[in-house]
Amino acid sequence: MDLDPTTARLIDANLNRAREGIRVLEELARLALDDPALAESAKRLRHELRAAFDTPSLRRAIRCRDIEGDVGTTLETQAEYSRSDLGDVATAAAKRVGESLRVLEECAKTFDPVVARAVEQLRYRSYELERKLTITRDARVRFAEVRLYVIITESECHHDWCDTAVAAIDGGADCIQLREKTLPDGLLLERGRRLRELCASRDVLLVINDRPDIARIVQADGVHLGQDDMSVVEARRIVAPGTSIGLSTHNQQQIEAAIQARPDYIAIGPMFPTTIKPQSTPLGPEIVRETMAKTGLPIVPIGGIDREGAERLAEVGARCVCVCRAVIASRDPAAAAESIRKPLSDAARQ
Repeated sequence: MDLDPTTARLIDANLNRAREGIRVLEELARLALDDPALAESAKRLRHELRAAFDTPSLRRAIRCRDIEGDVGTTLETQAEYSRSDLGDVATAAAKRVGESLRVLEECAKTFDPVVARAVEQLRYRSYELERKLTITRDARVRFAEVRLYVIITESECHHDWCDTAVAAIDGGADCIQLREKTLPDGLLLERGRRLRELCASRDVLLVINDRPDIARIVQADGVHLGQDDMSVVEARRIVAPGTSIGLSTHNQQQIEAAIQARPDYIAIGPMFPTTIKPQSTPLGPEIVRETMAKTGLPIVPIGGIDREGAERLAEVGARCVCVCRAVIASRDPAAAAESIRKPLSDAARQ
């Protein structure tokens, strides 16, 4: 069956628009977000759309293409030539995909309900792809705004662990990590849920140490991996879309490997001598400057950082530091957090 020329032109134009838009989303997922799962979802969507229209009669739709006679080629708006950032690019591409798939679906209803149903399902999947891309990008943007990242470990706290977390947030912590390596899963879940409620009420990020499964269950904003934990790729298969993944590094070789692994942030330490890991050789602030010159990933210095250390790190370009005992072992965690955060906040405003 040959399509009438008008339907053929509609299908040809919107098939091109949809595939172009999906390709934009695929490239953003692959090269801007470094997210293999999202890139694969976009690629699969693009190929299945092509397959849905891969019949002799539909392939002949290109014969009705008429660029010179298309009145739409001269219609334009000022907004279509302006994008504020890659987020705007993604939004525009996703809307273009959805609109084009709707046209294709409606046209297919005139000649093949099977194709129409297939395109309908592809349209729903494009909506979900847009959602996941948006969530992932927003999470990256939000983490980039973190200045003070505080680890909560009960055994190191001077006060009750939850009261300490509240005080740290009062003092300016905008990311809290729950690190309890010996707690049974049930208690870890309970504690994670309590911190999730606290952090959500204060618009603070929550990160779970080591456990992508626990992070997913409690709906944490991130999970932090050590060198002996599962890989970044494996963790992404477990956590929800938009969950930030951090990776600890302790020497130049590990830093280079982390850059290739593309987590959402790289922790480097210890920066200075620390009682938590006294056997580790301090790396010093200069490695932060060197690493930032190699990657655009957020770099989070950790280890032995106090107010003076935060000042030194801010001088080499750090915009976020991670601390543990300097805040949670203090008699006044709020004041300690405020003191350490100040040089980072001052540097970010410059």
